[in-house]
Amino acid sequence: MAVRIPFLSGLAAPRRGGARADAATSVEPLAFEWLALAGLLAFATWLLGVRGVWALLLSADPTGLTLVIIAVFFTASLWCGTRTRVLQRERAALAQGPRGAGWAAEYLQALRSQPTDSGAPMDLLLERTHGPHGTAWWVNGIQLKLGLLGKVIGFSILALQIGKLQNFDPTQSQELLRQLTTGLGVALLTTMVGLVGNILLGLQLTRLDRYADALVADVQRAGLAQGDTGAATARQ
Repeated sequence: MAVRIPFLSGLAAPRRGGARADAATSVEPLAFEWLALAGLLAFATWLLGVRGVWALLLSADPTGLTLVIIAVFFTASLWCGTRTRVLQRERAALAQGPRGAGWAAEYLQALRSQPTDSGAPMDLLLERTHGPHGTAWWVNGIQLKLGLLGKVIGFSILALQIGKLQNFDPTQSQELLRQLTTGLGVALLTTMVGLVGNILLGLQLTRLDRYADALVADVQRAGLAQGDTGAATARQ
């Protein structure tokens, strides 16, 4: 359900032609969206466990890279959950204006103090809203790199097994196929798990970035409205 921010509504100034700009902003339910995605992931995890997919993945990968990728994904997803709460709390705190507490209030107070470096308040705001996301995107890339590493290891195992062949014995064909498919299975499974984890985590991080962009835009809009109000007061 959308939440109105009265602080921005009260700072809306008249436009030409008597029309008023509606600066009220709808606070998106980011935490609810993440909880919905987490519920889907939990259901998918349970379903794959019941079907025996997790046991198959872990037993088919002797290197353990599949387990590492899964652990990285779930840890990063939990971090995304905590980050959604922080961003949504800060955007809701914007309704209190400069008298409140939070990133927006500190930004508005910094604008009022007229610092020597006029860009410093915005730089600090961007660091708080977007700074931690850079590390999260790096972690997201690690999943792909681990998947590619598993592919290299898998094909290396495959090449080593082929290199050990001295002659072809039909009686050993079953054992030979088992050894060859082990390397191929490592290559394909780690790549698949890395790609799926990268896509799902990238979806969460993209949503966080867009929400942070909207937060910065709202704070900037409040800062501009604060400046217009101050200028009008000074002229009177």
